[in-house]
Amino acid sequence: MKKRFSTFLLLIISLSCLAFLQNNWLIEQQEGYSIYYGKSEKQNIKEYIQLFTNGKEQVEQFFKTPFSSEFNVYIHPTRTSLDSTWQKDWNIPGLRSQCWMVASGVASRVDIISPKKWDSLACEHSFTNTVKTQRLITHELVHVYHGQRNLSPDFSDVNGIDWFVEGLAVYASGQLDSDRLRRLHDFLSANEPPSQLVDFWKGDNKYGLAGSVVKYIDQKYGREKLIGLLRFNKLDELLKSLGTSENEFVLEWKDTMLGK
Repeated sequence: MKKRFSTFLLLIISLSCLAFLQNNWLIEQQEGYSIYYGKSEKQNIKEYIQLFTNGKEQVEQFFKTPFSSEFNVYIHPTRTSLDSTWQKDWNIPGLRSQCWMVASGVASRVDIISPKKWDSLACEHSFTNTVKTQRLITHELVHVYHGQRNLSPDFSDVNGIDWFVEGLAVYASGQLDSDRLRRLHDFLSANEPPSQLVDFWKGDNKYGLAGSVVKYIDQKYGREKLIGLLRFNKLDELLKSLGTSENEFVLEWKDTMLGK
């Protein structure tokens, strides 16, 4: 009797979950990914699909190979919806995201606040800035690609390489533009950079710092070597693969940035 009841209960739960998805999400299947969205986003979905398709193509061109598996994209209608997902995925009950946080990407999925609502639901982002909007979406897709090849697909078990995870996404998405590099050069001309790589993804210059380090790896060691680093989840293993020490690596990067 207990077994029957358990089986019946599991069936009810499964049907309830299916009904929830059917009633609350519309689904569009694209080549390599599925996009989930609410009815209120129906008029925007073609634009969103184009943004994600463009981003997917850019990522695959950068890494010269396709994504290793399909993934899902969830368009959240509210910040509460996004926070609820992050609370569960990151096991942080009560999490309230900061206003500039609009998206996340891991091996299996991207979660993002509806881009056309950024002006009202977020700060520092505007959908009408089409270049930055595309780059942000591509940034998250780089995380998906990276996660599909990393020992920690959701980056929950990485040690000392946040700068690499984020810097790779900054660089490959085009966010390391001439303006950001100029501001970084000005900063380095007047200040000492962090001595440890773990501190490169901190502060006002973190996008420039982390992104430029990955660019340095790409230019010095080559794209094939850069791609080979995607599997590592620990700093010591990454540096060993490059055949350098942290101190030597940071000094050479700085000299390169300052044209020495």
